[in-house]
Amino acid sequence: DKKVEASRNFANKIWNAARFILMNLDENEPAPHIPADLALEDKWILSQFNSLAKEVTENLDKFELGIAVAKLYDFIWDIFCDWYIELLKPRLNAGDKVAQNVISYVLIETLKMLHPFMPFITEEIYTTMPHTCESIMISEFPKASDALRFADDEAEMEKIISLIKAIRARRTEMGV
Repeated sequence: DKKVEASRNFANKIWNAARFILMNLDENEPAPHIPADLALEDKWILSQFNSLAKEVTENLDKFELGIAVAKLYDFIWDIFCDWYIELLKPRLNAGDKVAQNVISYVLIETLKMLHPFMPFITEEIYTTMPHTCESIMISEFPKASDALRFADDEAEMEKIISLIKAIRARRTEMGV
């Protein structure tokens, strides 16, 4: 029962993230792409996504399905939803096109990797997002790329996240 409930919660998390992103895209948004003028958090998520694409591909090649889906789960829940979406809210509210493109790009490409494990929800979300292929099932599977590696920016963002976590922990200790 707990695994079914956890799976339901994960599907809801993905669905709600997609709805939030759709609400923050312009009506006639073209298929997402990676703009040239990226903010620190954009480089961080793209670098994290790039590592995920490499690792998930390696896991699938070795038939390590459980490991691959666990990495996707952790990325979607913790990195993409809990950090990146929250960091982007002010930029999205301001209509930032770079933020719109990066967040929709990462969601769509992550859905492609998740598709073998959750085909129905990923297809449904994919068709509602700006996309270039008629079905996620026949779209190209994401590949790691050196162009999406931003090691210095990723390390800088990790320092910021560690600081935020330390502040939150301290506030909890103090009962604030």
